[in-house]
Amino acid sequence: MVASNGGALPMVDLAPFFAGDGAHDNSARARAIEAVRQAGQATGFFRAVNHGVPRELMARALDLSAAFFALPDEEKAKVRPAEASSNAPLPVGYARQPAHSADKNEYLLLFNPKLGLNHYPAEPAGLRGALEECFAKLADLGLLIQDILNECMGLPRGFLAEYNADRDFDFLTALRYFPATADENNGSSAHEDANCITFVLQDDVGGLEVLGVDGRWVPAEPVEGTIVVNVGDVLQVLTNKKFKSATHRVVRRPEAHRHSIVFFLNLHGDKWVEPLPEFAGDAGEQPRYRGFRYNEYMQLRMRNKSHPPSRPEDVVHITHYEI
Repeated sequence: MVASNGGALPMVDLAPFFAGDGAHDNSARARAIEAVRQAGQATGFFRAVNHGVPRELMARALDLSAAFFALPDEEKAKVRPAEASSNAPLPVGYARQPAHSADKNEYLLLFNPKLGLNHYPAEPAGLRGALEECFAKLADLGLLIQDILNECMGLPRGFLAEYNADRDFDFLTALRYFPATADENNGSSAHEDANCITFVLQDDVGGLEVLGVDGRWVPAEPVEGTIVVNVGDVLQVLTNKKFKSATHRVVRRPEAHRHSIVFFLNLHGDKWVEPLPEFAGDAGEQPRYRGFRYNEYMQLRMRNKSHPPSRPEDVVHITHYEI
């Protein structure tokens, strides 16, 4: 992964959260927490450095996933369960965006390996191990970022950890975006993530862009050793819009496939989501969202993908629940 100037995304150093509890570390922690708070309230995006995920693992997982996507289509198509598992919240294994979709990518999706739901390719050797190791490391990082956000939001200690204690709905996707053509370059349309927190590992091709506070698109170019972090819809609702669910897109580059690995720290589907009293009633503000069961929203979002509406304004976003 090649370093670049990194655009305008703030960098947050997580090293003090892996160190001791000395005064210097506490000061560094406070700076990191404040940086996350500012990023969460501005664009919902930042870069994490010294995050505890080995660079070698990140590079190996990206290289092996690229080798998988380079296989013939008929080989990749075998990496699907014989029939969709009724226990998996989303279909696991390999899939490609349907031809009618504006998004042009293919992906391999897995849930927590401990659940026994996943379907893995036989080749290349080592891919399964690398993705499962990434899953474990990124899940741990997700819980750390969740604790940091808990403090940023001024919530009681451990509130988010208890609220989002079930890891059965977290998932990871390895993606390949196809090269841009002369006619179009959309890889992933502008959107916000439905979940709590998202992590992005990316190769050196670039193409990820973040909507800035001034309405302009800011490139989130690859920076070696960093992980791009963004806030999702769940935290935007819980904070009654104090924290921003980050708007982002992927623009494909000509003559280059783009590879990324994305981890979604999610909620259990049965969880109820609504603005917390600390950001609504107790803060003297009206709730800006009505409450909903998370699985209901996830199914609406999935239908956006499987059956895209003919009119863009009919695509379901978190605005579906706005008051």
